[in-house]
Amino acid sequence: MKNNERKALVTHIYTADPSAHVFDGKIYIYPSHDVDVDCPDDDDGEQYKMEDYHILSMDSLDSECVDNGLALSEKDVPWVGRQMWAPDAVKVNGKYYLVFPAKDKDDIFRIGVAVSDSPVGPFTPQDNYIEGSYSIDPAVFVDDDGRIYCYNGGLWGGQLEMWQSGSFNRDEHRPEGDEKALGPIYAEFTEDMTAFKEAPKMIEILDENGEPLKASDEDRRYFEGPWMHKINGKYYLSYSTGTTHYVCYAEGDSPAGPFTYKGRIMEPVLGWTTHHSIVEIEGEWYLFYHDCTLSGGITHKRCVKYTKLNIAEDGTIETIKPYDHE
Repeated sequence: MKNNERKALVTHIYTADPSAHVFDGKIYIYPSHDVDVDCPDDDDGEQYKMEDYHILSMDSLDSECVDNGLALSEKDVPWVGRQMWAPDAVKVNGKYYLVFPAKDKDDIFRIGVAVSDSPVGPFTPQDNYIEGSYSIDPAVFVDDDGRIYCYNGGLWGGQLEMWQSGSFNRDEHRPEGDEKALGPIYAEFTEDMTAFKEAPKMIEILDENGEPLKASDEDRRYFEGPWMHKINGKYYLSYSTGTTHYVCYAEGDSPAGPFTYKGRIMEPVLGWTTHHSIVEIEGEWYLFYHDCTLSGGITHKRCVKYTKLNIAEDGTIETIKPYDHE
């Protein structure tokens, strides 16, 4: 185990929801920036009052993790009302794009894009959110053919349920019991990252019998925090189960799915939320994640960590117990 593995990568600010990438041989981490405030928790996530982004970087996994300062603030984005939550980033044609969720002036979560010549910013936002976008937790995946996909969606405070009819409805029914569980949504970006080519569609996650997972199957069904990686031509969708606090994964033959549930990547961490990314660094795979150890368990004051991920040749992922090293 590396010296800083499973330890808070920075301690001077609270960070969460790390999207890790290797750009030009260097590791960059795009996290949420938790605000150090005291407030009650609720199911709509009002305790997550994030206002800006700081990009972290590391020369290697053994090196110091550097906070590169303010990269983008809600004050810089014309359409944002509040709550800039978990972002991701992608490099396209020599430019770096920060893809982020935030509530608009009507308190509806949308997906925005900002661009920079540097992976650490500062980023210049587009004037408006991506038309047709909704909900939270964007994860950007570039396939081998160069096509760029956005996966996102979160239940409860993430508002995914509120779009089941095709338009926003705060009173929309939440699937329950034997009803089909909701999955993440996906859409393909245009090459200039200014629009989706078509409206987002929902992804199906199936059980071992080829049946869609049920809403009551909280140990396996999707809740939030999607991520996509690809090995040997297979696509692996990973995500958080939310209420049961697992990171799970499913396998598919297409970036659009359907995906078949395969197992757990990580057992629960300290704190309510679980949000991760998976990245290959120097021929090995790593899981970036967060917990609340830095704050002693306060769910909206989190810290980013990483650990090695063991993936077999057939794509099977060994389950991580985050505190078995202690």
